[in-house]
Amino acid sequence: MDALGHVNNGRYVDYLQDARVDFLFRTAKELGADNLETGLLVARHEVQYRAPLHFRPEPVRIELWISEIRAASFTVDYEILDAEPERRTYVEAKTKLVPFDFAANRLRRITPIEREALQKLVGA
Repeated sequence: MDALGHVNNGRYVDYLQDARVDFLFRTAKELGADNLETGLLVARHEVQYRAPLHFRPEPVRIELWISEIRAASFTVDYEILDAEPERRTYVEAKTKLVPFDFAANRLRRITPIEREALQKLVGA
């Protein structure tokens, strides 16, 4: 929260991370791509602020989906919004993630199993 009662811009990245981790941990395991739970690094965030979000007790909605899959990275897109009584978007964002082999301390390519799992989440 900033001095004007808005959610601080840095806090939005925390919201995105919480939603992304929950989404990937649950979904990756369900789809058989367990390495996506622990073997990812953030390569880039893009955040576009559309409207200020003022303090309130009601939660906001975070929608997310996979928008791009490449050989060694994929992108998660998000919207932080209210869906009702009318749709209002506060933030649109993207996070580029890269698979990482922590044992070898290096980037790695997306495996065929991971690609298949991620493909099911494109536009989800």
